[in-house]
Amino acid sequence: MRKTFFTGLAVLSFLSFSAQDTISISKKDLEQRINSQNLQVKLAEADVNSAKADLLMSRASYLPNVTASYTGISTNNPLMAFGSKLNQERVVMEDFNPAKLNSPDNIFNFATKLEVQQPIFNKDAVYMKKAGEVKVDVLNLKKERTEDYLKFELNKAYMQLQMAYKAVEVLEEAKSTVLANKKVIDNYYKNGMIQKSDVLDMNVRVAEIESQIQFAKSNVRNKSDYIYFLLDENAEGKVFEPTEKLTHQENILQENPKLNVDRKDLQAYRKSLEAYDHLIKSSEAKFLPRVNAFGSFELHDNRPYEFGANGYLVGVQVSWNVFDGMKSKSEIEKQKAELLKSQTEIKQYQKQSELELNKSYRQVLDADNKVNLTKQAWEQSAEAYRIRKNRYAQGLEKASDILNAETLMSKKELEYQQAIFEYNTALEYFKFLN
Repeated sequence: MRKTFFTGLAVLSFLSFSAQDTISISKKDLEQRINSQNLQVKLAEADVNSAKADLLMSRASYLPNVTASYTGISTNNPLMAFGSKLNQERVVMEDFNPAKLNSPDNIFNFATKLEVQQPIFNKDAVYMKKAGEVKVDVLNLKKERTEDYLKFELNKAYMQLQMAYKAVEVLEEAKSTVLANKKVIDNYYKNGMIQKSDVLDMNVRVAEIESQIQFAKSNVRNKSDYIYFLLDENAEGKVFEPTEKLTHQENILQENPKLNVDRKDLQAYRKSLEAYDHLIKSSEAKFLPRVNAFGSFELHDNRPYEFGANGYLVGVQVSWNVFDGMKSKSEIEKQKAELLKSQTEIKQYQKQSELELNKSYRQVLDADNKVNLTKQAWEQSAEAYRIRKNRYAQGLEKASDILNAETLMSKKELEYQQAIFEYNTALEYFKFLN
């Protein structure tokens, strides 16, 4: 029953795996597609665009503000009625009669007005604009670092896919070896040369490796689906297949690596200090006077859409916020505290990055050593299997011995391939950190 169960799973896995549309893909092709398709990159781009939009609003600090309006009123308010007549240029001597001044007739006034406000000197707004420009630069650097991380994540995902396919390949080869040995053992059993237990042990091994193949093929789909996720594409009915095989990359490390201070995230942290500096100067500039020009042009008439009289007003205003309840002073102190906090965070982040880089360097060395050791173990297990197989053919070994030798050889080959994957991943992570 156990054999039938695992065989059924293997058949279902094979049918499901075969139904997928296999698409060959290279790492270079994926790298070209990910920056334009990945959702994380799109989010980073959205942050940059939002900061640029905020920066556009700062143009109000030097561009004029122009408004136009058309207003119609009806009034018998003494002041408004007399003023409206003045604006309409219709005042006559009898309008100065105290009785008419105190109790005027109802009057209509239709006014068209164009107003212009022009900033001349607002130093705090200038520094706020500079802080906005720095924010855009910082977010652009963070976006570039996000792209670097996604390149690493994509390389890792591609190597995981390579490893998944390699595991299927190794297990399929192991299955062929097992089936060949099973054929020999079945013949020996028919001739009465071995016991039934040896046949049963071999059947268990066949079921075991078929189960491993099923899980390995499922892992292929899982790794392929993750790459589709990174690309923001639909994975339904499709599975990626790497064009390059999993190979041991060349070790290019130098001793005692130094942290690259021009790394995009470190640049972004340092750049953010400039924004705090501009914010502090903006708050300090609030103690300076502001100079703004203003002007208006008006058209008045007692009939709608008529323009019988006009007038204009121009001027310059100098304003100075002498005391704002210590609000600006408090802002300056808060921003200075935030600046000091940010400087401390940058120092901590840089030390953590150096620590992580050194740790990653040692992990690459350890992984490289593991590759060499697992390769030796695999070669030795393969030689041990060959010797035991020859001795079994001569009747000098038991069936369980050759079965154990084959299982060990398959296990060591998978460990060797896994060690290559771990080394390549550690090397890619080191490159990302550096």
